[in-house]
Amino acid sequence: MRFIDVHCHLDGRHFEDLDELFIRQRACGVEKVITCGVDLPTSVAVKEIAERYEGCYFTAGFHPTELRDYKEADLEKIAELARHEKCVAIGEIGLDYHYPDTDKLLQREAFIAQLKLADKLALPVEIHSRNSAEDMFGILKDNLSLLKNGFLLHCYSHSVEMATELEKAGAYFSFGGTSTYSGSKKARRCISVLGLTRLLTETDSPYMPPSSRAGQFPNTPESIPEIAANIAELHGVGAEECADIIWTNAHTLFKKLN
Repeated sequence: MRFIDVHCHLDGRHFEDLDELFIRQRACGVEKVITCGVDLPTSVAVKEIAERYEGCYFTAGFHPTELRDYKEADLEKIAELARHEKCVAIGEIGLDYHYPDTDKLLQREAFIAQLKLADKLALPVEIHSRNSAEDMFGILKDNLSLLKNGFLLHCYSHSVEMATELEKAGAYFSFGGTSTYSGSKKARRCISVLGLTRLLTETDSPYMPPSSRAGQFPNTPESIPEIAANIAELHGVGAEECADIIWTNAHTLFKKLN
């Protein structure tokens, strides 16, 4: 079986030996990974990682909680990175109202600006949304014309009802390790209700380990087979069929995967 991790963070100090990590994850059948930028320096870092490893791709963009040094002029630098042959999306971008000092206006402005950039470059977007369901839904509904190249709600955590509405608008959804826990009722319900052709697997490494690795850090793309098996079980299909569908979904959304 072939597996893919569409959202992980392999930059930074959490992974001391990426050579060894790529050997291990390939041994698990994880043939492709997308490592994500959260600001300008990390977007550069993940580009360099993608250049070093076969089967590794990247995204470039500003995460909503990483806007301290954000300037509108930085978008041209993101655009330059996004033109790289292995940059498959603008991301991760979105809204995050978790922290009390959140500048909601700045987050919304940066989010919409990056949606416009993705549209200009004919790229999909990877979207982060935490504690921001109403505003996120409103922005996506108001900007559907900017999403014609595809959009992914990574680690989806909002309601089943909102998920079904977004599915009608063409959204994809990725789920990670938390969906393997029996207590994650909302995520598990979303997985079972959404069409299998709209689902993708992620780890958000080094975060969110699956149930078999509870409490372990760092999480790695090696967790993908367990996450995929959980999706297969919730949908009542065979593991190999599920893995094949997810693989096809990823290549349908991310046109620059090859």
